[in-house]
Amino acid sequence: MKKSYIKKPVKIEAIQLVRNNEGSTNMQDVVDFLGKNNISYVTGDALVVIKTLEGEMCASINDYIIKGTEDEFYPCKPHIFEKIYDEATE
Repeated sequence: MKKSYIKKPVKIEAIQLVRNNEGSTNMQDVVDFLGKNNISYVTGDALVVIKTLEGEMCASINDYIIKGTEDEFYPCKPHIFEKIYDEATE
């Protein structure tokens, strides 16, 4: 019985929710990326609640929001994202 597997390389789309030096965020870009049907609600400019396959999940400042292979969305903490993904070259 197999017990060890390697994840297939898959190109994904993602956006990071960030705050700039002036204190504003790219929340509008995040909302545009997700589309209104995939958002439960946005609290101010620092938190977005995303409808995922597993239920509602929160993305906060510095989290990445990933669009999966089935066009689903989910948040990912930066330290995990950086371990799993490298920026793709076009």
